[in-house]
Amino acid sequence: MSLAPSSRVGERAARAIADEFARDTTPRSGLLIGAEPGSAVLTAALDALAPGDTLTVVAEADTAAAMREHLEAQGSWVAARAKVVTAISDAPRSDVVMLGAPVSTLDGETAKYLESVKAVVAENGILVLAVPARGPVAFELTDLIAEHGVAEDLVLRNRPPLRVHRLRFGVAPAADAEKLLPAYRPSSVPLTGRMHIDSNGIAAAGIAFGAAVLLKRLRPKSKLWVVPALAAAPVAAFFRDPERSIPEEEEAVVAASDGKVLSVEHLTDDRFGDECTEWLRVAVFLSVLDVHVNRSPVSGRVVDVFRESGGYAPAMKAAAEHNVACYTVVENTRGRAVVAQRTGLLARRIVNRAKVGALVAKGERYGLIRFGSRTDIYLPADCAEALVAPGERVVGGETVVARWL
Repeated sequence: MSLAPSSRVGERAARAIADEFARDTTPRSGLLIGAEPGSAVLTAALDALAPGDTLTVVAEADTAAAMREHLEAQGSWVAARAKVVTAISDAPRSDVVMLGAPVSTLDGETAKYLESVKAVVAENGILVLAVPARGPVAFELTDLIAEHGVAEDLVLRNRPPLRVHRLRFGVAPAADAEKLLPAYRPSSVPLTGRMHIDSNGIAAAGIAFGAAVLLKRLRPKSKLWVVPALAAAPVAAFFRDPERSIPEEEEAVVAASDGKVLSVEHLTDDRFGDECTEWLRVAVFLSVLDVHVNRSPVSGRVVDVFRESGGYAPAMKAAAEHNVACYTVVENTRGRAVVAQRTGLLARRIVNRAKVGALVAKGERYGLIRFGSRTDIYLPADCAEALVAPGERVVGGETVVARWL
């Protein structure tokens, strides 16, 4: 057996495992393997059920009766959409296959087990599994992740911490992204109903508090410890991640970040594919006071992610065009959209969580830039028109900065 039911999967990890099933707004078939009655993963999968969806649960022979009773206890609505089988070979091929317990990579059976699981993933379907964040990973699992991985989430608030991997076997049409809700990101930690903080902010605040405690112990008579202690709150606030209301209009292109529009221009660039060389570019400057979480301006399939070296000129200056940058290319049904995350004078780290092959929804969180920086959106010049002008303020994920023609 290659699952480790004894490893705890908490609510956050369970939601990450079931999210690919939950965020699709069209009827989907789901398959859950290795979950126990009442487990967090089973609860998350059942919560994700929508009209038209089906869920098959693979249970051990000695727990199948208890699983059926548990599903029936959820009411007729669940009972009509969920069924139980006792072997993977009896399960139908499904759009989303979820493993309800972390994969054990030490028993030598991983490859054989994963082959049986892959056999029930539908064409272009997704396999979602979790592995312990610490410890060795089997070579066969590493190879699968390298070849088929389209998303990865680290869930630290779990015992043990887990990495949740989404593996896609095939190439999903870019049009499928238009039917998706933004992905759930464990890296976005809720503080209130509308305000989150990126996990980077929690780490930064923890470092500041740790420095304060250390200084207090090393120099108990000094007041130096007050400096990092007072810095912890504003540093954490820099990584705030508020919820946003994403426009539903299909032709709308939303801002990739908060900030002020620096420029709107047409230019030639041949780095983003052969289909187009003339682009409409909307550049937005982010001050240290702006929200620095970045969002996808359009829905589509990520077809390329690449980085370019450069300098660290002030982000509001023209020279910032040659700063260190990370480019995310998204294939849309109307063309390609590109987001450039650019560093600034203070920014020295770009966080990009997008992976090639992933489907992203419009307004979906996919990364951030630490401290002052800039984001540029590129759209095919003959396929889109800008709706903002230099000097205007925009809100990431909400403000419509351009429109597909």
